[in-house]
Amino acid sequence: MKTLYSMIVAALPMLLAGLLVMPNAALSADSPAPTLTVVAFGDSLTAGYLLQPNESFPAQLQMALEAKGHKVQIVNAGVSGDTTAGGLDRLAWTLQPIPDAVILELGANDALRGTDPAKTRANLDQILTTLSASNIPVLLAGMKAPGNWGDAYVKAFDAIYPELAAKHGAALYPFFLEGVALNPKLVLADGMHPTAEGVAEIVKRILPNVEALIAKAQAHKAAAKN
Repeated sequence: MKTLYSMIVAALPMLLAGLLVMPNAALSADSPAPTLTVVAFGDSLTAGYLLQPNESFPAQLQMALEAKGHKVQIVNAGVSGDTTAGGLDRLAWTLQPIPDAVILELGANDALRGTDPAKTRANLDQILTTLSASNIPVLLAGMKAPGNWGDAYVKAFDAIYPELAAKHGAALYPFFLEGVALNPKLVLADGMHPTAEGVAEIVKRILPNVEALIAKAQAHKAAAKN
């Protein structure tokens, strides 16, 4: 007749196996779906100039996406005062680690300073080339030049974004400040930067484009696993 001790010893391997298997099974069942990382790479319009952190474009965009069921992290890589040249200089370390997608919003400060559109084009071209080489889907947010530099400048500058988007196969949102620029109810006292409400308007308008970017990033990620 088996003693209680011998029965416990006999059952011990099964008990230990259960302890090893059960936590892993529970972790698998409860583990969240993979989160996509999207870098919002831009200037003060992205960074959230004079706004609270939760009022910035990346923060409001993430909340809007999460409200629609997307598992995504929007990284705020906006630097106030940045130009396309500055963006190009910091691109390499911004892409560490490699994100799943990028929203590229640069050029406003170039236009305000009257930078030669050929230089702005060359900088953005190089940024997009680098992103393409890393197979990172991009949503290019366009900018428009102020009229004080003359018609020739405006024509040359405004053409940069659609032409580069076509060249690199990037998605294009034609004008980042659409519906907000020159609206005194949606911009700060400087007449240029959006208020929290202005950012909310930008997010509302650009959201379908960002959702399309996320779908493309998900497809890229799935393809990479196969």
